[in-house]
Amino acid sequence: MNTNTNSYAVCFGEVLWDIFPAGSRAGGAPFNVAYNLDKMGLNVQMISKIGDDELGNDLLKQIKSWNISTDFIQIDEERPTGTVLANFDEQGEAHYDIVQDVAWDHIKILPEHKVLVTNAEAFVFGSLIARNEVSKNTLLELIEHSKFRVFDVNFRPPFIDFDFVKTLLGKADLVKMNKAELRQIIEFLGEEYADEDKSMKFIQEHFDLNEIVLTKGSKGARYFVKDQNYTFPAVSIEVNDTVGSGDSFLAGFLSKRIQCKTADEIMKQAVSLGAFITSKSGACPDYTYEEFKSFREEHYSQTI
Repeated sequence: MNTNTNSYAVCFGEVLWDIFPAGSRAGGAPFNVAYNLDKMGLNVQMISKIGDDELGNDLLKQIKSWNISTDFIQIDEERPTGTVLANFDEQGEAHYDIVQDVAWDHIKILPEHKVLVTNAEAFVFGSLIARNEVSKNTLLELIEHSKFRVFDVNFRPPFIDFDFVKTLLGKADLVKMNKAELRQIIEFLGEEYADEDKSMKFIQEHFDLNEIVLTKGSKGARYFVKDQNYTFPAVSIEVNDTVGSGDSFLAGFLSKRIQCKTADEIMKQAVSLGAFITSKSGACPDYTYEEFKSFREEHYSQTI
């Protein structure tokens, strides 16, 4: 569903196969954001890299079948397509074993990337992509061309470089994190975690950040923008699995934030889409915008 042919977002980072006990699914946090942004009606471009192998070919076919552009997905003739071995605990939470030294670790910067990012309404990236110097340096260069830099913290142990996280926090315009990541960042900065408000205010001031979104699962989410903050309840649903719930939340958020909607409209969309995807299987389930809209209007009103 692409309703606006002029505005678009760029997502940068890993595209891969999540390999679950029940089968494989296309994934990677930035790609999950891209998939759901597309469902929300925004054009999206994905900068990534896959291997010249069967998994890579299958991934390209899958992405194209969703009518999402693959124009900026590079092919690596030496390294394999990325894979993640995933499983669930009793609470439905996913745990990941992320295979190292794969194609997306080696995304090279191209001249056309700079033009693409310069003209995008948002440039979305996470911290995992920086585990290798090649993709890390590409990210650092592209950030400088973006007018709206969106940092999805998305910690994936053991690939957490707090010094580089500080660099990204210092360059971002909008940061999304969950409560566990908030605590980790506060502790790394040498501060004692007090409460959400004080901790978020500290990060805002320390990094001169206009906007931070804090996701809290079943306890909803908070939006800190300049000297204001807003709290929004979660949508009550039966959890299918939590894969990509934070990514879909961010996609919902950006789909309205890019349109300069009110905080209420932005967060209603974000919380609703996060819940909608959590009620389904996988981060990129098949759905239409109309199905999501019906869900949003039915379920979100119950939280007020």
